[in-house]
Amino acid sequence: MTLIADFAKIMAEEWRAIGLRGMYGYMADLSTEPRWYRVHETFTEDSDLAAEIIKVLIKNLQGEKLNSKSIALTIKHFPGGGPQEGGGDPHYTFGKNQVYPAGKFDYHLAPFKAAIDAGASSIMAYYGIPVGQPYLPNNVGMAFSKGILTDLLRTLLKFRGYVNSDTGIIGERAWGLEDKSMDEQILIAIDAGTDILSGFSNNKQILDLVTSGKLSESRVNLSVTRLLKEQFELGLFENPYVDPNRAAYLVGNSSFQQKADLAQRKSIVLLQNKMTLPLAQPKGKDTLKMFTMGMNTALFKEREWTNYKVTSGDYNKAKKETLPAIPKETDIAIIRVQVSNVGGSDRRFGGADSTELDFLSFSDMAKSKSWKISPSLEDLQAVMQSVGAEKTILSIDFRQPYVLDEASGLLHAAGILATFGVSDAAVMDIIMGKFNPTGKLPYALAKTSAAIINQDPDAPGYPEKDTLFPFGFGLNYK
Repeated sequence: MTLIADFAKIMAEEWRAIGLRGMYGYMADLSTEPRWYRVHETFTEDSDLAAEIIKVLIKNLQGEKLNSKSIALTIKHFPGGGPQEGGGDPHYTFGKNQVYPAGKFDYHLAPFKAAIDAGASSIMAYYGIPVGQPYLPNNVGMAFSKGILTDLLRTLLKFRGYVNSDTGIIGERAWGLEDKSMDEQILIAIDAGTDILSGFSNNKQILDLVTSGKLSESRVNLSVTRLLKEQFELGLFENPYVDPNRAAYLVGNSSFQQKADLAQRKSIVLLQNKMTLPLAQPKGKDTLKMFTMGMNTALFKEREWTNYKVTSGDYNKAKKETLPAIPKETDIAIIRVQVSNVGGSDRRFGGADSTELDFLSFSDMAKSKSWKISPSLEDLQAVMQSVGAEKTILSIDFRQPYVLDEASGLLHAAGILATFGVSDAAVMDIIMGKFNPTGKLPYALAKTSAAIINQDPDAPGYPEKDTLFPFGFGLNYK
């Protein structure tokens, strides 16, 4: 947790320097449902680990108590996004239900309890409907449920800050209350315990509800008091100005960047090493001939790469270019793999088409319309065929817990790294042995798509027979 604490301290220092004093974050949600589009914003599938990370972030960003040096946090998405029915995201109708077939509601709640105990300034309630839970009503979104926001959050968990809804619950994503008027939705949300209606800015509509007697002025004052309390504790009214010269000196300075570089390298997980990784540095007049895809070859123009001959396989298919010829004398192929979602104006918040949420295997994604693998699976297979799987290293960015299915052939690669948004330089430091890999998987990886479809969305991991790599897995160089 030391590196996470250092990160939070640096973040707090930089944010204060430029006048940023609050954040919609962090997500205390758990990545128990691999199909959920927002897995990449979570920390882990493990409840205890997530709770510890959230505590460390709050203590080092806010401090023991909110003060003039704090960065105020809005921890989200209460009481735990993640167990999404079928993996659907609740920005969309097809993802509005949160289900708990394994009875793990409290497992998802635990990181939020830790956040509240650590002094979280604000809590954001999620869009989803807590299907079948004892906190009533359980047929409406969290921000409309008095059982969730008042009985659970305030009475049982003793939360004393303000409740921020997720953006657009009035009118757009009022799940369970679609047949209600906007006035009714507002009143239900406020009565449930919501203080801020994120994305709603019609002050006159609120005023009209007060003047009509439907919304009491005292209830409005309660929410205003909660919000102003935070702003006064942050000292925003006493000294709202920052020093631009100090900000220019502080933000992104070399010592901070060194910590960031270390964090990237420590996050990389070595999943498979059927070759002699790390690669040996070429000596004397020897040359290591590499074929790369998905990498910025400008990195290899630096002096330390003098004895390396790099051929890039990247090309622009839109310009009708094709995969460049692979030199026969290639010693090693290094390919960085990214997966993204494409198309669909009805999916402006991102994610796959609702009919393709189950497509997490590389073979399925390659044949889909809303998933894009870069480089394509066809190109990956072609390179492995040409160079040899035994001389291929794949660096896969796991935005979600993808399935390295047998049919894709990717598991035949001699070296496989799991990355989470790191630089090319960080990847090469692992491959060349400048940094001994220490990263561990934050969630389990399934052997098949069927294992994901059959798993309970609220439960972490899979049965042993369905697990390719378990939670916490990671090799190193001994």
